[in-house]
Amino acid sequence: MDAVIETAWTVPAIKAALDASPLIRDGELSLRVVEGADPVLLATMHDFGDLPIYLSVGGDQIVCSVLLWPVAEQNDRHAFNEFLLKAQRIVPLSNFAITSVGGEDVYELMGELSCRTSLQTILIELRTLAQNAIDATELRETFGADTAA
Repeated sequence: MDAVIETAWTVPAIKAALDASPLIRDGELSLRVVEGADPVLLATMHDFGDLPIYLSVGGDQIVCSVLLWPVAEQNDRHAFNEFLLKAQRIVPLSNFAITSVGGEDVYELMGELSCRTSLQTILIELRTLAQNAIDATELRETFGADTAA
C-alpha cells in the first residue's frame, strides 16, 4: 500500500485523494485548497487544536509546514536557535526554519517528501508534523516566552 507512485502529486490531486481516503479518521482534519500562483493545501488538524498545516508541491518535493510563533517573542532567541541546531533530533522527521511573514520573522517547522510518495506517507507526515509542532511548543516553554515583546 505504501508504494511509490508513477505520476507526481499535485495539490488538487492530494486533496481529492485525501478526501476519498479511508485512512483519515472521522473528524481528524479538514482540507481546503488556497488558490494563488501555486495552489497550497491547507490541512486543519482538528485532533491538534485546529492546527493549520500548509502543504505545497514544487519540483520533486512536497513541503508541509507549520508556522509556530514570532522570533521576537522567543526569550533568549540566540540560545534557543543554537539549541535547535544542536538538538534537531528531538523533533523527528521535521526541520526548524525561520521564515518571513508580513515582514516579521516567524519560526516554522516543516517536513519534506518526494512528490512521488504514497498517500499514506503524506498522511503520516501531516500527523507527525502536527505532533512535532505541539512538542516544539513545549521546547519553547523550557526557554520561556518573552512577555515584553
